[in-house]
Amino acid sequence: MRLQIRFVTVLLVCILLAGVSSAFAQQKGQWVPGQFGLNAGVIPDPGFTYANLALNYSASQLNNANGNPFPNVNGTYSFWVDENIIYYVPKHKFLGAYFMPYIALNYATGELVASITGTNLSGGGGGSGFADTFVEPFNLGWHLKRVDVVAGYGFTAPTGRFTNGASNNVGSGYWGNNITSGTTLYITNNKATTANLSTDWEIHGQKSGTNVGPGTAITPGQAFTIEWGFGQILPLKKDFSRLLQLGFVGYDQWQVSHSSGLLGGIIPENMIPFYSVHAMGVQSNFILPAKDLSAFFKYYDEYRALARPQGRTFVFGFSWTLRIPKPEPPTQ
Repeated sequence: MRLQIRFVTVLLVCILLAGVSSAFAQQKGQWVPGQFGLNAGVIPDPGFTYANLALNYSASQLNNANGNPFPNVNGTYSFWVDENIIYYVPKHKFLGAYFMPYIALNYATGELVASITGTNLSGGGGGSGFADTFVEPFNLGWHLKRVDVVAGYGFTAPTGRFTNGASNNVGSGYWGNNITSGTTLYITNNKATTANLSTDWEIHGQKSGTNVGPGTAITPGQAFTIEWGFGQILPLKKDFSRLLQLGFVGYDQWQVSHSSGLLGGIIPENMIPFYSVHAMGVQSNFILPAKDLSAFFKYYDEYRALARPQGRTFVFGFSWTLRIPKPEPPTQ
């Protein structure tokens, strides 16, 4: 699954400027890691697929640019996101591939824009409501002999509530462009053992409400995310009508270019350290192939983070496909 809500988290970063140690806000990207893991390149059957994905992130540790925690940090930074994703896969192929556009409508609650002050990781605010919308209008998937691959272009529309400086924002306040891919390699002939990799390169537009003078408008730096997983399918019934898939998963995210503009109209954004985060965890899927229904659970523990919070991520949900055309009944 791909989390198509994008969020901005503002965190404490201590840098030395003119001999004075100060705290500044770190402008995050829009891709929330934890969307993919197992089956990253798998394409739904032709028809409509609805997927619901709930994600919770929580952190009580704030790291500096060297990955060391700031001492005496109080509180917890956390949020929930509920994604409602609708895929459509037509029966006929396009350019030798299946066409798979989709849209994600998202509801968020928590401090998506956290106002972190001093040693207080919790900003004491937090909002809830309809968040940013992700649309992937161009997305192609190929079923090959030993690998499934998807690649596409998507964009983030800043439909979530955002006011610069507010503590109850649930949107990012800027447009985003995403170049995405997903790959599932079938290691064994029966396709039960897989290696998976998904990528997202996000390019951001100007953040609304930050242009208070010439050269002050903030444009967040680009970010790159990879999500990976190794999985094994185990039949729960001899006729393979019920399957259990277990595996190890992880994510890695890096800021790859400087932000531009002046923070608060004073501090150059390109003086703020780049952020990154790395996590490992586990995933389990319960699959009913005949009903085109599956449920999943994932847990990630972040083992390293630079210039941002370090915490953990829970993800759970399900997906169901309404096949068009309907499959033929099995012959006796």
